[in-house]
Amino acid sequence: MWRDHVRALANTEAFEQSHRERKKVEMRFAHMKRILRLDRLRLRGLNGVREEVLLTATAQNLRRLAKLICRLPPQLAVPC
Repeated sequence: MWRDHVRALANTEAFEQSHRERKKVEMRFAHMKRILRLDRLRLRGLNGVREEVLLTATAQNLRRLAKLICRLPPQLAVPC
């Protein structure tokens, strides 16, 4: 009974939108873990973890921003 209910929800537009958004977030965390080496934290304590994750997320966002700027139309782009 519960499985049927969940399967029915899986065919809705809200589920598809949620799935797309969740996939974006999950891919960013996977990138942080695999490429930016956040698989093991180097700093201790909650503040250390918070700072390390913040620095990693900042580096990831700067990288995405650089890619975005390089793809802008010529009148808006800064030479890369």
